[in-house]
Amino acid sequence: MRVVIATCSVDYEGRLNAHLPLATRLLIVKADGSVLIHSDGGSYKPLNWMAPPCAMAEVEPDETESAEGVVAVWNVQHAKTEDHLRVRLHEIHHDSSHELGVDPGLVKDGVEAHLQKLLAEHIGTLGAGYTLVRREYMTAIGPVDILAKDAKGVCVAVEIKRRGEIDGVEQLTRYLELMNRDPALRPVTGVFAAQVIKPQARTLAEDRGIRCVTLDYDELKGIDTSMHRLF
Repeated sequence: MRVVIATCSVDYEGRLNAHLPLATRLLIVKADGSVLIHSDGGSYKPLNWMAPPCAMAEVEPDETESAEGVVAVWNVQHAKTEDHLRVRLHEIHHDSSHELGVDPGLVKDGVEAHLQKLLAEHIGTLGAGYTLVRREYMTAIGPVDILAKDAKGVCVAVEIKRRGEIDGVEQLTRYLELMNRDPALRPVTGVFAAQVIKPQARTLAEDRGIRCVTLDYDELKGIDTSMHRLF
């Protein structure tokens, strides 16, 4: 990765035309060929950029640009379109390159797979007397996150989401319709479990006889959060 802080102007030509007037900015050139231009405020998004596949060439300024104080020019051309980025550097304040190596990627805590595993380990969260039948119970249209039995021995299909929305309720509804055709399983009730459940999803679920359960991820992990509470 190359990191440059420079006083520059930028022109983008292609599907749209855009101009950044002269100012000091952060320029990033990544190993994949992408070029990003950032300011010191606004947001995390770059002011302008060229995504790969593209190629960058650093060239000498023409006579007009030299007369205006330009010391170097970056020409960035997209490989599949006519999009073109031209960065005119007037003064370079910092220029360094760094080998970052292969990034392992983002590991998210609290994703649906983690919630499923924790809820299976603490199935009593759903109610007294609940027992786990299995995780990823396969049906003809896909796996149900958890199949459990309540205190009366009735089968319960559990759909788990980080954020519970209407499409999750619809998904669980399809599972329930299919599973209730199986005489070895029926009757099968449903539980829609999520860290946050949107009001529209809760209304739809309850209208269809599906119980909603809000999951506390820290509680499932066994973390005592009392030290972070005032009362």
